[in-house]
Amino acid sequence: MYSLQEGWLRMIGKEPFSDWDGKILCVETDATTTLRSNKIRGYLAAYTFTLVTQGQLNIIYNGQQLELEPDDLYVYSPGLPVAVQSASEDYRGICMLADEHVTFETPTVHDLVQLAYQPVVQLNQPKQRLPHEFALRLANKMREIISYLHSDHIYRQEILRMLYGVFLLELQDVLQVSAQQRAVPQRSEEIFLAFMRLLPRYFAEHHDIGFYAEQLSISTVYLSRVVRQVTGRTVVDYINQMLLMEASFLLSTSSLSIAQIADRLQFADAASFSKFFSRHKGMSPRSFRETG
Repeated sequence: MYSLQEGWLRMIGKEPFSDWDGKILCVETDATTTLRSNKIRGYLAAYTFTLVTQGQLNIIYNGQQLELEPDDLYVYSPGLPVAVQSASEDYRGICMLADEHVTFETPTVHDLVQLAYQPVVQLNQPKQRLPHEFALRLANKMREIISYLHSDHIYRQEILRMLYGVFLLELQDVLQVSAQQRAVPQRSEEIFLAFMRLLPRYFAEHHDIGFYAEQLSISTVYLSRVVRQVTGRTVVDYINQMLLMEASFLLSTSSLSIAQIADRLQFADAASFSKFFSRHKGMSPRSFRETG
């Protein structure tokens, strides 16, 4: 998938400012800018939070149609396909984007995500209608991030990561979820987050649950139970989701042959890869490439 920096360059054609490190970005958007996101077809290795402030936005997210209006918050998680279907001429929004490595590797942010991940980033319903007063407060937080992005503050990067953490806590506040109100044990959340840090690094090479369980020093049964407990999904679901997204990305953006893609994603051969892709995508790799 595209990194945040690669995705932004493909969409807009230039970096938002000269010394951007490609880790965190917050921008006010309109219909034209938002429709440009279809250039990357959801192949973005970044978490994206879009707050609608005016007009309407229609998107297809993981096969689900979402209609967004003012005070709606839409959350994108890496590895899931998304496309903007339409945006009204008066559409305006604020978009917060954070590289997935920043989300999971920055210590301060990690502590906060441990609280906010389940209710926010992995929502079964990625659209949330926010109370108007809270939407205004969130918009102000996002605009504060924008102001620091364009500042020359000597500690700008550190402040941006802290503000991203505050942003996540604000989201948690509106959902009224506290550390004492967790739906699942803290230990389960910690294991799940550790698994999600491993997955982007190793999914192409390791398709088996055993590898991830071994890395986490737990049994495959325990890892499977934890992931299902936290998200309602299986470990295999997450691995297959990443494989399918990366395969789609390579078929759409590269000149690699199907056999080369199969090899890169560690399938036994092109036939095994084609069978996997067809089962999950509903068409062969060749057909997907031709229709893309």
